[in-house]
Amino acid sequence: MVSPRLTVRATSWDAARALQSAGIHPLLARLWAARGVAHPDETLLQWPSLIPPSGLTHVEHAAAVLADAIAAQRRILIVADYDCDGATACAVGMRALRSMGAVVDFLVPNRFETGYGLSPAVIQLAVRHASGKPDMILTVDNGIASVDGVAAANAAGIDVVVTDHHLPGDVLPDALAIVNPNQRGCGFLSKHLAGVGVIFYTMLALRAELRRRGVYPADGGPRLDALADLVALGTVADVVKLDANNRLLVTQGLNRMRAGRMQPGIRALFAVASREPRTANSFDLGFALGPRVNAAGRLADMSIGIHCLITDDDAEALALARQLDEMNRERRSIETTMREQALATMADATAAPGATVCVFDDTWHQGVVGLVASRLKEKYWRPTLAFAPAGDGELRGSGRSIPDVHLRDALDLVSKRHPDLIKKFGGHAMAAGLTLDGADFARFGPAFDAAVRELTGRDTFEPLIETDGSLESGYANAETAALLQAQVWGAGFMAPLFMDRFVVRQQRLVGAKHMKLSLERGTQRFDAIWFGHDQSLPEEVDVAYRLEQNVWNGVVSVQLVVEHAGPPAP
Repeated sequence: MVSPRLTVRATSWDAARALQSAGIHPLLARLWAARGVAHPDETLLQWPSLIPPSGLTHVEHAAAVLADAIAAQRRILIVADYDCDGATACAVGMRALRSMGAVVDFLVPNRFETGYGLSPAVIQLAVRHASGKPDMILTVDNGIASVDGVAAANAAGIDVVVTDHHLPGDVLPDALAIVNPNQRGCGFLSKHLAGVGVIFYTMLALRAELRRRGVYPADGGPRLDALADLVALGTVADVVKLDANNRLLVTQGLNRMRAGRMQPGIRALFAVASREPRTANSFDLGFALGPRVNAAGRLADMSIGIHCLITDDDAEALALARQLDEMNRERRSIETTMREQALATMADATAAPGATVCVFDDTWHQGVVGLVASRLKEKYWRPTLAFAPAGDGELRGSGRSIPDVHLRDALDLVSKRHPDLIKKFGGHAMAAGLTLDGADFARFGPAFDAAVRELTGRDTFEPLIETDGSLESGYANAETAALLQAQVWGAGFMAPLFMDRFVVRQQRLVGAKHMKLSLERGTQRFDAIWFGHDQSLPEEVDVAYRLEQNVWNGVVSVQLVVEHAGPPAP
């Protein structure tokens, strides 16, 4: 494991004072200002502050096309991605369109058979769909790169409306409408909507169009805010940046969960994950519910996850959630085995890792390689690619990167330097996927390593842990922990991590791999836990930690969750 360097996040004290003057808790004002919140308006997380749909390019045209399809009772088929964002986006589309009178069904590509997106192979499946050949396909969380797939749909007499959030290529598909905040010329103020956010906005625009047509009164139609729990889950699970607009969407979803107003499938997922909806937070969505939905797409068929999210039957939802939970257990077991094999391969290597890590095993599961890449990236702090067999002599790889290396750019450079090496690739800065011929794996590793060195001019990288500095002693309590846990934190708006110097009064190993600590700072003593750490600490340490509430026998206390600790810096 590469030892990280601790730093303190810069804070705009002028912004912090402005937020505090607006009545925001002083600690929250400091933390939010350090995360770029400059004006009190950015902390208004109620529906009236939502950016209106009108700024989304093509959204009003897409709404008109969908409204026409509903009026003519044309068959609409939603084609979704096979991750949690795609599943929740599909559920939002299904629930909203049904509530507005559409004839609608869904199709989700299989990771192992047709791969990602609206491909010509998926169009063949759509034509033979059990509900009949569709008149229109509505993509959610995919489609912006599906030039060939949309052409195949058009040739088959099927109209296509694309809703997506991924970055577009040089050529756009020939769809009736493309709703994507990241397409050229789109002036929408938030470029970080997840796929579920884009379809939610499209459904808002559709309801507005139906109001204009007199189908609903001016303030009538279905209550789309009832779908906020699905929007929140997909937004957090897809790890998009939590800008002010996304924080609003997630906050509204969490509020519904805490109030007990959620889809049966969401309630069932909380139950099988042994989490309490009344205290729901973004951590629950990202690390408990999201992985269970994702497990279906990784190991089997994401339609199981979608059915869980669209059913109104509590018993059916619970049965499906239990299936997802079992799949997630299997996924964890497979991942553990693959990770141990990968680490053994690295340990057996004659040389230390170069600028990158690139691993393959012919027994690995292609649905889990991305998770293995993520674990190896954290251990070695290098951009990492893990590959598994994909049939027909091909390998499918999934990669995770570090802030210093734009992964898609690195793969693009490999494809330019070696045009015959990568069969296809896609992704973004921190995650990407690609396909190789199995015979080319030995050539690919050195080419990838050289591309990263060329792009960065470096062959080693130093991990940083960005903290919020010292926590004022008056705030080191259970009340502050509750305040922080109630807020929305996540990608681009990281949860608070404090750094202070402590004296270690007691330490013992629990569960063979976690260190239980008693830490002292001044006159205060704290219980602390460092998960996954089994080495003793010196008497005095600098600790990066999170505050959490600990409830035991009805007594609520504060606990420090250690992220990193080491001897005091000189």
